[in-house]
Amino acid sequence: MKAKHIINLHKGTTALFVVALMVAYQNFGLGPWVYLALHGTYGILWLLKDRLYPDKQWEQTISPITAIFGFGVISLYWVAPFLLIIRGVEPPLPLVAGAIALNILGVFLHYASDAQKYFTLKYQPGLITEGLFARCRNPNYLGEILTYLSFALLAMHWLPFAILGLFAAVLFVPNMRKKDQSLSRYPEFADYKARSGMLLPRLFGASAATAQSSASGNP
Repeated sequence: MKAKHIINLHKGTTALFVVALMVAYQNFGLGPWVYLALHGTYGILWLLKDRLYPDKQWEQTISPITAIFGFGVISLYWVAPFLLIIRGVEPPLPLVAGAIALNILGVFLHYASDAQKYFTLKYQPGLITEGLFARCRNPNYLGEILTYLSFALLAMHWLPFAILGLFAAVLFVPNMRKKDQSLSRYPEFADYKARSGMLLPRLFGASAATAQSSASGNP
């Protein structure tokens, strides 16, 4: 069994899980429907992404015990719809609008940057410094965080925010640092790092950083 099979199972059954909660608690309000549309579509798009441009890091083989544990850990993301639906709270319309906007931005950054990375490396291996990666070294992680942040907003509870923070601290940040260490083998990485942010895009100060790098003798 590959790691991606567990992830795909979770993503693909998210919509069913949310619908089951809505039926079980007879909560068919605006919040649950919006959540179903956003998170359910996110899961479907994930399956399409895995089909069209899969991430090779999820191709590794795992044991059944690891698979069960991994599914349980990923299922922490289901806490948000659970809290939203069982509590019967109705998110205000401005919050719903903000969550939708944040979700669209997050999904775009995540899936578009993964597509750019996949097809660029397929035909031209090396350091990617253009497009969505020009000012941010990890636009895919930024997009994923924004997406799950939108789900947490709809839940209107502190716990989904804490879970997202836990995933960021334990998984996302270490992976980003590991990626930087791997990319440091490229001679041009130092300049690229100076003009880009690890997670948040570096919109200002890039010219000064590049000038300083050139003055110190770097190409």
